[in-house]
Amino acid sequence: MSARNAIRSNKTAIHEILSGDHRLILNKVYENKLITQREYNNLKSINSANAETHVIELVDKIMNKGEDKCKDFLNLLQTDGAIKETFPLLASLQLSCTPLLSEPVQVSSCQHDGNMSQDVYQIISRPVGLCVIINNNNFKDGSQRRGTDKDAQSLAEVFRCLGFRVLMCEDLNKDQMDQALTFVASLADMSQLQKFNFKEWDGSSFVDPQQVLEHGDAFICSILSHGKKGVVLGTDRNPLPIKEITRKFRGCDQSVLTGKPKVFLIQACQGSNIQRGVQMNDMEIDDDTSPLTIPEEADVLVAMATVEDHASLRHIVDGSWFVQSLCEQLKEHCPRGKDIVSILHYVNDGVAHRETSSLAKQMPEMRFTLRKKLVLPPQCT
Repeated sequence: MSARNAIRSNKTAIHEILSGDHRLILNKVYENKLITQREYNNLKSINSANAETHVIELVDKIMNKGEDKCKDFLNLLQTDGAIKETFPLLASLQLSCTPLLSEPVQVSSCQHDGNMSQDVYQIISRPVGLCVIINNNNFKDGSQRRGTDKDAQSLAEVFRCLGFRVLMCEDLNKDQMDQALTFVASLADMSQLQKFNFKEWDGSSFVDPQQVLEHGDAFICSILSHGKKGVVLGTDRNPLPIKEITRKFRGCDQSVLTGKPKVFLIQACQGSNIQRGVQMNDMEIDDDTSPLTIPEEADVLVAMATVEDHASLRHIVDGSWFVQSLCEQLKEHCPRGKDIVSILHYVNDGVAHRETSSLAKQMPEMRFTLRKKLVLPPQCT
């Protein structure tokens, strides 16, 4: 269970318990930097004689800040001495959250036997396939994308545990990105590995690949860079259209990836506009007749960090909102047998509930031509 869902499941009890001393919990939350000075002042000045009103507003504010703040809040409730002493009933609540990826739960048997469901992509190759990361950090103009290495490592750890061989190349200009992706699509000339200095994640660091590269039953490509509407930028600030990237991997008679799922994860701005929050009402989130041919544009999913014309947000230490939420949700839901589109719904919701101190927001977007569900059960133990 995610931290946010753990709070939601215990919301009524948390409200009742913390209402015993709403000023203490407000001060503790502020001291631990879970809310801003302005939010603290606004919550402190609520004009209500009902203590629970203060707590409800505080908990809702925490939940709207995203998964990381929810985790910090649960940790505070369970570890702070003054809170534990003042609110002993908290110990009786189930406040545990996300399980580790290495602790899978039982998933449907149809994903493991020889008669796999017709609406799920067949994932039986070992390794599952290639996950390629292009990580542009250092740009020719001297600027850096601080925090991007955190994203790259998080992606490497998650997808290796999902059974992929994870390759990364860094700081490519537009032409180099284009050539590197052309090479990855065909794997025709292995000398390109050295040309673009591809490294492979071995579980603790990126090292030189030790084995010949081969495509498997699925393909993942993640591009971490700057961007503009419809394009990602090389380190020379020249644009490579996202459509051109996906077209390199479209189905054809010669491609081993034809009919197999191809997922593109794009962490890049799509414009310079900053999204703002809007007020919303309180809501709870609770056969063998396949054709012989398929469209060449089939079996593709593109997940973007943000919608057109808008910027995406990245912490200079903790990484980007989109990639970190994606990795977090993959860790939680892949062991439960969730498919990638369903998981991206959780990502969209988690990122949508975050905001900066200046009230900037972000809304990821996905589009896909997947014909089936893509389920990636963990391979590591």
